Amino acid sequence: MSTLGSIAIGIAIAEAGEEAETLISEARKLGYKAIRSQVGSMSMDKVIAAIETASRREGIISDTYHQEHALYHAIIDALLGVCRGQLELGNIVRTVGLSYSVVCGPIKSDCNREENWIMVVLYGTIGAPIKGFEHEAIGLGTYHIDTR
Repeated sequence: MSTLGSIAIGIAIAEAGEEAETLISEARKLGYKAIRSQVGSMSMDKVIAAIETASRREGIISDTYHQEHALYHAIIDALLGVCRGQLELGNIVRTVGLSYSVVCGPIKSDCNREENWIMVVLYGTIGAPIKGFEHEAIGLGTYHIDTR
């Protein structure tokens, strides 16, 4: 049995290319919607916008309020992990270079398919905008998608 978290983390930390695509394909066979991409910025709003745009474009979420709201909260929770509780980047001279995954589906692969959750995992570096002044970080956010 696979879990939403193990799938999302595996996809986010996988090497870009064949390894990531194989994990995404396996997740889709289990009934999950999944994407992986990258974003780098000193601007929090650009990170959020990149993830939201890719999620809509790739069909992870639709344009309904409930899905957009769930994704937003999952992104913020993941950013809290990467930023260690301080939701600031450029204002305090920090930048991020992140790979991310967005996965939608049940908490466990053998659970009720009516219950949907969305998970965002951010993995990469955060630090001063000087090469070598950054360190690895990971953040995970999950939120229930109301099906009303």
